[in-house]
Amino acid sequence: MDFGGITFTFAAIFLGAAVFASIALYTRQPIIIAYIILGAALGPFGTGLVSNTALVSDAGHVGIIFLLFLLGLDMQPKALLNSMKSSSWVALASSGIYIAAGYAITRAFGFEHSDALLVGTALMFSSTIIGIKLLPTTVLHHKHLGEVLVALLLFQDLIAIIVLVWLQSSDSATSVVWSVARPMIMLPLLALGCWAAVRFVLIPLIARFDRYHEYIFLLSVGWCLGVAELAALMGLSAEVGAFIAGVAVATSPIAQYIAVSLKPLRDFFLVIFFFSVGAQFDVSALPGVAAAAFVLALSYLILKPLVYQMLLRGVSESPKLAWNLGFRLGQCSEFALLIAVVALESGRLSPTAHTLIQATTILTLLVSSYLVVTRFPTPIASNDALRRD
Repeated sequence: MDFGGITFTFAAIFLGAAVFASIALYTRQPIIIAYIILGAALGPFGTGLVSNTALVSDAGHVGIIFLLFLLGLDMQPKALLNSMKSSSWVALASSGIYIAAGYAITRAFGFEHSDALLVGTALMFSSTIIGIKLLPTTVLHHKHLGEVLVALLLFQDLIAIIVLVWLQSSDSATSVVWSVARPMIMLPLLALGCWAAVRFVLIPLIARFDRYHEYIFLLSVGWCLGVAELAALMGLSAEVGAFIAGVAVATSPIAQYIAVSLKPLRDFFLVIFFFSVGAQFDVSALPGVAAAAFVLALSYLILKPLVYQMLLRGVSESPKLAWNLGFRLGQCSEFALLIAVVALESGRLSPTAHTLIQATTILTLLVSSYLVVTRFPTPIASNDALRRD
C-alpha cells in the first residue's frame, strides 16, 4: 500500500475525521476541534500516518477559496461597500492595538525586536474561515451582523496581502511603497474585469444553458478558481480573487443555486484545511514557547472581543451586535500561519518565534471556536437551540 499516496491520505483523513467527529458530537464539542486534533495525531509530528503535508495544505487552501467564493455570492455589492466605509477605521484602529499588544507581550518574554514586531503583526488578524464557517447563512442573508463581519475580514485580508508582499520583497524604499500600492491598484482592476466578464460572458452563457445543471456547476467552479488564480498573478491573494468572483455573480438570479450546489464541495476541502492546521504543528517544540503562547493566546482571546466591542459601539453599532461580532472575531487567523512561514523562509523570523505564532494561533482557534459554538447561533452548534443553518 502506498502510505504517501493521495488515496491513502484522503482515506486516513476522512475515516479519522468521521471517528473524531462522532466522539466530538457525543461529548457536545465543536467538530472543528476534532479535525485539528486529528491532524496533530496523524500528521508528521504525531504518528506520521499522513506525511504528505504539501498535498494536504494545498487541498485545504482550495477549501478557503470556495468558502470565500460562496461568501461573495451572498454579498450585495452596495451593502458591502456601505459596511466597508463604516468598518475601515475599526479595522485599522483594532489592528494597531493588536500589533502593539503582541509586540509588548513577546518582548516581555525576551524575544528580539524584529521577532516581536512580526509576532504582533501576524496575530492581529482574525480568522476568515472561523468567522464565516460559524456564521449562520440566515444571518449572512438578512442581518447587519454578517455585512459588518465580512467587511472587517475583507479589510484585514487586504492588510495581510500587503504584509505578505512586503515579506517577499526586498528592503528598498521602492519595494515597500510598491507592496502597499500594488493591491490598491490591482483590486479595482480585478473587480472591473470580473464585472465585465459576468455581464457579457457568464450571464449570457447561464441564460442559454441553465437547464444543464452539470454545466452550471462546471462553469461556477471554473469561474471561481480561474479568478482566484488571476488574482494571485496580479499580486493579490487567491482568497480575495474568489471573493470578488462571488460578489460579481451575487446579483444574478442563479447565485443562490450556485451557492447551494457548491456547499458540499466546500465542506470537503474545509475538513482537509482544519486537518492541515493540526498536522503542521510541531508539538515537540511547544515546551520552549508554552508560557509565551499561553499568555499571548489568553490576551488575544480577552482583548479582541473587548476592542471590537468598544470600536464598533463608536460607529453606532448596538452593544449586542458588537459583543456577538467581537467573540466571533476573537481568535487569530490562518493568515498568521502563512505569514509565519513566509517570514521564516525569508530569514526575517526566528524558528522559535515561528513556533510561537503557530502555537498561539492554534490555541485561539480551538478556544474561540469552542466559545462561539457553545454560546452563539452557528450551523454546527451541538446545542439544538443554538443551531442555525
